[in-house]
Amino acid sequence: MKIAIIGAGAMGSIYGGHLSLKNEVYLIDTNEDIISSINNNGLIIEENGKSNVYRPKAVTNGEGLPEMDLVVLFVKALYSKVALAGNKNLIGENTYLMTLQNGSGHEDILEEFVDDKHIIIGTTEDNGAVLGVGHIRRGGIGNTNIGMLAEDNEGFLLKVKDAFDCCGFNVKIHDNIQQLIWNKLFTNVSLSVVTGILQVKIGYIRSNEYAWNMTKALIHEAVEVAHKMGLEAYEEKITKDVENVSIKSPEGVTSICADLGAGRKTEVDTISGSVVRAANKVGVKVPTHEFVVNMVHAMECKEK
Repeated sequence: MKIAIIGAGAMGSIYGGHLSLKNEVYLIDTNEDIISSINNNGLIIEENGKSNVYRPKAVTNGEGLPEMDLVVLFVKALYSKVALAGNKNLIGENTYLMTLQNGSGHEDILEEFVDDKHIIIGTTEDNGAVLGVGHIRRGGIGNTNIGMLAEDNEGFLLKVKDAFDCCGFNVKIHDNIQQLIWNKLFTNVSLSVVTGILQVKIGYIRSNEYAWNMTKALIHEAVEVAHKMGLEAYEEKITKDVENVSIKSPEGVTSICADLGAGRKTEVDTISGSVVRAANKVGVKVPTHEFVVNMVHAMECKEK
């Protein structure tokens, strides 16, 4: 299978490296140092107590490359549209676009480039970290969960499963992938975004009654939206799960908190913002989510 992986961070490198074992893979990233290192030294991944070297074809853009069977996005969500527009020549009428990015609502951007029959959305339970230029640690292995919004008439999901599984992944195909994505989303659109706004660690949320009240309000609104979308969402269980995260990981720092603290733009539009967009589609009012989206964006623009 011809596969382009856009984004050579930790996860893009893990997938690009492993998939290159059995597929024609192009790893695309605008960082010239990363691309040069991969081409000269290979892509080094620390995993299972070993240092393995992979050799995907690495380029700074898709210019001159053929149309792909599959394009996988691993850039930060706020760069998705630019990344796809800059590599539009990779997308033919039979090309599928896949996102395993955090958050939800990514299909809204993908639909600008292909029809819904060629969109694959999902989540990954793998995790990794960047150790250096072209040097990655694969910290844990889990399922790659995928599904489509439309009927898979071509049986492409099974082809993806075959191509990925033989390279060390464990792909699970889901009929209702949105349910899985929203199950993961509830914590991010409540606890995580509040830690970002308050610039606090995870444990603060449950220890402060006002922070906890806001978190519960966000959970309630998200559950209302999920119900209108036809998804299962049990508010009492979700609230308890989020509470346990705060209690059991008191020193944890969420990515949205870290991004705001470092003066970086966040992925709030595909986290809390995705709840706002979904709410607008199904006719549910979500004033607390609208507030936190505006607040995060206001903090992004704040001078350091």
